[in-house]
Amino acid sequence: MPNLRILAGRADPLGATFDGEGVNFAAFSQHATRVTLCLFGADGRTEAHRLDLPERDGDVWHGYVPGLRPGQLYGLRADGPYAPAEGHRFNYHKLLIDPYAKRLTRHPAWHDALMGYTVGAPEADLSFDKRDSARHMPRCVVEDPAFSWGTDQPPRHDIADTVIYEAHVKGLTEGHPDVPHRGTFLGLASDPVIEHLQRLGITALELLPAQAFLNDRFLVEKGLVNYWGYQTLGFFAPDPRYLAKGQIAEFQHMVARMHAAGIEVIMDVVYNHTGEGNEMGPTLSFRGLDNRSYYRLQEDPRYYINDTGTGNTLNVNHPMVLRMVMDSLRYWVEVMHVDGFRFDLCATLGRRARGGFDRSASFFDAIRQDPVLTRVKLIAEPWDIGPGGYQLGGFPPPFLEWNDKYRDGIRRFWRGDARQVPELADRMAGSAVQFDHSGRPATSSVNFLTAHDGFTLMDVVSYDTKHNEANGEGNRDGHSENFSDNMGVEGASDDPAILEARARRRRNMLATLLLSQGTPMLLAGDELGNSQQGNNNAYCQDNAIGWVDWDAADQGFLDFTARLIAFRRAHPILRQKRFLHSRTRLVDGLPDLFWLRPDGEEMTPADWGNPELRVLCAELRIAAGTPEYAQREEAIFLVFNNGAALDLVPPDPPTGWRWRLHLDSSRPGLVPQVVGRAPMRIDGHCVLAFDLERDDD
Repeated sequence: MPNLRILAGRADPLGATFDGEGVNFAAFSQHATRVTLCLFGADGRTEAHRLDLPERDGDVWHGYVPGLRPGQLYGLRADGPYAPAEGHRFNYHKLLIDPYAKRLTRHPAWHDALMGYTVGAPEADLSFDKRDSARHMPRCVVEDPAFSWGTDQPPRHDIADTVIYEAHVKGLTEGHPDVPHRGTFLGLASDPVIEHLQRLGITALELLPAQAFLNDRFLVEKGLVNYWGYQTLGFFAPDPRYLAKGQIAEFQHMVARMHAAGIEVIMDVVYNHTGEGNEMGPTLSFRGLDNRSYYRLQEDPRYYINDTGTGNTLNVNHPMVLRMVMDSLRYWVEVMHVDGFRFDLCATLGRRARGGFDRSASFFDAIRQDPVLTRVKLIAEPWDIGPGGYQLGGFPPPFLEWNDKYRDGIRRFWRGDARQVPELADRMAGSAVQFDHSGRPATSSVNFLTAHDGFTLMDVVSYDTKHNEANGEGNRDGHSENFSDNMGVEGASDDPAILEARARRRRNMLATLLLSQGTPMLLAGDELGNSQQGNNNAYCQDNAIGWVDWDAADQGFLDFTARLIAFRRAHPILRQKRFLHSRTRLVDGLPDLFWLRPDGEEMTPADWGNPELRVLCAELRIAAGTPEYAQREEAIFLVFNNGAALDLVPPDPPTGWRWRLHLDSSRPGLVPQVVGRAPMRIDGHCVLAFDLERDDD
């Protein structure tokens, strides 16, 4: 790279931007005294040039280098005060990742030189380390993200039609014998994966973090890795481990393939913190560029506010940090064509400067007025560990929210806990107590039985307690209350009775999920009977524990899952936007929801208060207030029986109609059949679903 010169360039856009003749570089730092661009040779080892960014517009440093091309390797250095007691941690000896880098070459290689302070010094983080960290750092790569999208169109499924499938890029593909490029975006884009999702009826693939992230040092030293990815370092860059050929086009290709199959792609994103940790963490990017701006600091600014439990909290109250988050989200939508986001610890993003949660915080207001982001699906994990951090139901529209009350309530009902029928009724009707306000639809509740964080569905019925010994933390990590039941034997069993009981329980739970109002989410592998051997915190298990076991797939359960999803798709009553409150409908004068006893009579207050009640029956119609054009079917009758076998009296059908039994979890291969008005015997521990059909059908 002979005779390089740097010109003034532009302050916008931030990051490295190729214009056909050269590259513009722009980086934000409010408190730096100098920002330097470091250019590396093709071997990636030689730091061939250091060019100070010559211009500063406000707090954006920028410069333009003619002749540079995509593929150029680079990094940043920032000079300024090293004064931790004042919140400043500039160290010019440390190579930094550009926060706007669109690709990274690899992960940081752990070494004490990555620290801005001298490890082991008596002054701890108040000391100053002069070793150059470049040899241990990844390189940023100048990218031209243009991609030939052809006729790609986002599927844009209505929320009411959405079935989410949460999966890990590597975990879903690594164990599949027929997937090429296993463990990568190209593996996700393969025919076997797409055909499996289509067979199930999935409309949205929700990926665990795929933005570039850090492998924590304490894990690497134990021979483990950060498998889940909740330690982001690059909000614009796909993680290098998922790129089979080192090209960001691989992610775009995956999205295009999913779209062609009618499947949306949702990204799990982590904007609440970064992978740099607390004051004893490494200087990799944000800390070295402008610690005081990028992070929320305590009254003693040497220390970080830790509402996330990871050591730091990103300062989205700062306008330039909020801009970075918004730029990142728009980049993934406009350039990478993703269809939505699930926000990790989203309560943190709604905290004001003094720490309280505010549903009108700057982040939410910015999202809600953005013409790009209001077109995509937005899902909040509605809690963090800070004060007042549990905010289920507290987010503004158009956010959906993960509903852990649904998870726990359904698990407890099927485990046989007392007084759970009222809880089941609340949850399967859409959790109105939490969500029926501010014009929010019943689809606001993302209902799930399992997620990456916790037991798989198979483990919910196979283990009474967690078994996280492989994590190397003495089984102290992970949730201790799982509302699970091993059905008589802890772990794997070859007892036919136990195996059948576990299979029945899984069918019951999954049927409950897909017959409930709200937006259902499945965990990848649950439809196959996948187990994590009782590990309910497999965040560091990049191995058979964390991967989906395709070889042991339960084909019968897979078929039952697909059948449930198809039944849900066929019946609009099961996926309504309006809440069911037993209100009278103008169209026929009938309530939109009846709660019934097995004998056909309506539930009484005494029935609801019976602690030993184990059965709930519900007759559902299109909700009152629904426009006539959307009233497309008559009624659905559901039975959730976690007690003994009993005689069931179906409700009287309207004149000219009859009930057809479509689903019975005790008979997963049931052929739909018409039932009469006489009492019918049903098994214990089962879920039934009936719909109405005309007598002359």
